[in-house]
Amino acid sequence: MTKASDLRFFPSTDGDLAYVDTGSGDLVVLLHSGYVDHRVWHAQIPALAAGHRVIAPDVRGHGSSANASMPFRWADDLAGLLRHLDAGPAVLVGLSMGGLIATNTVLEYPELVRAVVTCGAATGEFQYTDDWTRELWAEMGSALAAGDVERWLAAFARVVPGPSRTLEDVDPEILRLVTDLARGTLAKHTPGEKDWSVSVTDTFARAAEITVPLLTVNGGLEPDDMLTAAERLTTTVRHGRAEIVDGVGHYPNLEKPQEFNRILLDFLHSL
Repeated sequence: MTKASDLRFFPSTDGDLAYVDTGSGDLVVLLHSGYVDHRVWHAQIPALAAGHRVIAPDVRGHGSSANASMPFRWADDLAGLLRHLDAGPAVLVGLSMGGLIATNTVLEYPELVRAVVTCGAATGEFQYTDDWTRELWAEMGSALAAGDVERWLAAFARVVPGPSRTLEDVDPEILRLVTDLARGTLAKHTPGEKDWSVSVTDTFARAAEITVPLLTVNGGLEPDDMLTAAERLTTTVRHGRAEIVDGVGHYPNLEKPQEFNRILLDFLHSL
């Protein structure tokens, strides 16, 4: 697990953005899921850094990075960081929200991207339609509006097992990590504060513009509409393929890190 002393900071035009930069070789950027930070990749950073340069940012509003005080796009932040470091093109690996940042970035800044891996994500317009996920997000939204952090964290933890398992089916250390990271990000914000994030639009309509290799990696226990959206993405881009990690949900990198790392390294070696 990285320490505070491992962090570096990029002085963006709207505050400092934190990142880890380790290893050497071809560049891989790890983009974390919503509400957590780069430490969700703790099992991937050392495995990848053995043969690659790995950059793992805390995206704006998360972890040790600054909150927004003006409109922003996460894809612009990432492009700014890579240009600041004179780095790239990079393989972007994104989990959930990070997967959306990856696809947004390859569409907006194709010259900075060598390949894309999405996990638990498709493109920006994707919306879950299953009742379980919609009810869960409604509960989280209600808890957040009420300022009830513990209730929100209890609901957020249920994302890990997904709709077909219970919390008891998941390693408690994984649940503890995810909720601890989310608690830290929530502490940076206040209920009802302005959301300055700006969406990248028409991302699926533009998906055919993605010409670099693209891999989707999803837990087999994800809701069906997520798996369908990932398959649709891989058949729309020019060089897409899909991998399924059986027996896990939204965080295959945490629940089956060795299998996830093998899939990821095999993809990197194929480039």
